[in-house]
Amino acid sequence: MKVLVYGGTGVQGGAVAQALLERQHEVYVLSRDGKKGKELEKAGAKIVLGNTSDLNSLVEVSQGMDAIALMTPLFTDVNPAISAENAIKAAQAAEVNFIVWNTSAQAPDEETGNPLIDHQKRTTELLEESGLKYIKLVPSIYAENLLGPYTAPFVAKENKLTYPAPKEMQINWLPMMDLGRITAIALEKPELSGKTFSIGSTERLDGEGLAKAFSEGLGKTIHYEVMEPKQFGEILNETFGPGAGDAVAKDYQRFHDEPESRYIWQIDTKPMTEAFGAKTTPIADWVKQYKQLFT
Repeated sequence: MKVLVYGGTGVQGGAVAQALLERQHEVYVLSRDGKKGKELEKAGAKIVLGNTSDLNSLVEVSQGMDAIALMTPLFTDVNPAISAENAIKAAQAAEVNFIVWNTSAQAPDEETGNPLIDHQKRTTELLEESGLKYIKLVPSIYAENLLGPYTAPFVAKENKLTYPAPKEMQINWLPMMDLGRITAIALEKPELSGKTFSIGSTERLDGEGLAKAFSEGLGKTIHYEVMEPKQFGEILNETFGPGAGDAVAKDYQRFHDEPESRYIWQIDTKPMTEAFGAKTTPIADWVKQYKQLFT
């Protein structure tokens, strides 16, 4: 198939593009300026110019595509509601029949006040109204979050796995390589159109279980230590700029104050495995792949 990949120059979309190439599909990666995605281009992908805020450019690059891998990222300089609406309209105009949409995050039933999440309800409605075939993929939290400056340095220097989730909170972490493979398989299954799938690792780990997986992957004893959400937010502010971590810290504080909210990243993976036949990467094996960042 000819597949247009949104966000293909980033980590999430890049995993999708790589998985599609491995499955022998013809991959077109959307880029605003063509400066990124060189490694994918070397691997066989084609870089096409377009901007998610410019509908006409999206219509042009969507021409001749068999399917679209759409991602609406949490960190973006274009409102994801606009990006998603333009992508859907472009697919209609170019007569592309099938979209697999990665929401990038779970969205609660009630509005959060964060437009990067709250757009999901409207985007779902737009897909339903469009007449296009589509599959909606809702990921849990990415394992790659554990590579951040609030976790990896503490693992390397102090043998402590620091994270702001309560120790008892069970999570189906999702390696991005698995996101890529599952998305690529979903793009081959238009017969599942109209369905929504939660995706995550088939391992469900609490803090101690996660530390055990790290210990196995690194060959040394790692202990889990809860990081105060406030400290977590401060590190994010230092890394990404003032205010960047404040809302995130507030979300994590809720897990401590409201135990009933701790189930958000605890998902039933049976529908995912039955639909896509995908085996997920054990977290210990994922840790081994990033060992140099944890030692």
